[in-house]
Amino acid sequence: MPEIDDSLTRADEQHFTRPVPQSAGARMRFLVKQLKSTREAARLLGVSQRTVERYVKDQIRQPKPALAARLESEVRRRWQPLVRKRARTKAAQTTGLVIETRARFGFTAAPGTTDDGRMRRITQHLPPEYAGRLFAAQEAGAGEARLRAIAAEGLQEVYFKDNGARAGGLLVEFTDIDYVDFAF
Repeated sequence: MPEIDDSLTRADEQHFTRPVPQSAGARMRFLVKQLKSTREAARLLGVSQRTVERYVKDQIRQPKPALAARLESEVRRRWQPLVRKRARTKAAQTTGLVIETRARFGFTAAPGTTDDGRMRRITQHLPPEYAGRLFAAQEAGAGEARLRAIAAEGLQEVYFKDNGARAGGLLVEFTDIDYVDFAF
């Protein structure tokens, strides 16, 4: 389950300046405009070109649940790309991002210390360098494991090691995610 990828996408949506189209016809018209043809929209959604044309003309108003889900996700993915880019650039260069999570954190540390993982709820600001790495990895199509590793490294350095002030040899594992949310 792509928790971190989905959470970064939800954080993007907090910056939208206009609401995403709600009706199936409006969503389909937006998608056709973005893809520049009904044929491409049909191919993307896995329906016939005629079906797309009927949605565009509002001859069909209620899509089947599977089509409705695909249509919504494709429209949300393409909605206001410049607004998204501007917010991500600002987070990656100046402000960073805030991660809120409840997950199991396990540790690899010096002998004699505890390395048993336990559930923790953490809300922590991550510096811009980790925001930039997360965004770059997501845009490159990195898997959930890579995104999780970057988030774990950020939490390790900022939260657990206090920016290098303590626990020098500590390595953190980020597992059993109950939830994770980002804000920037």
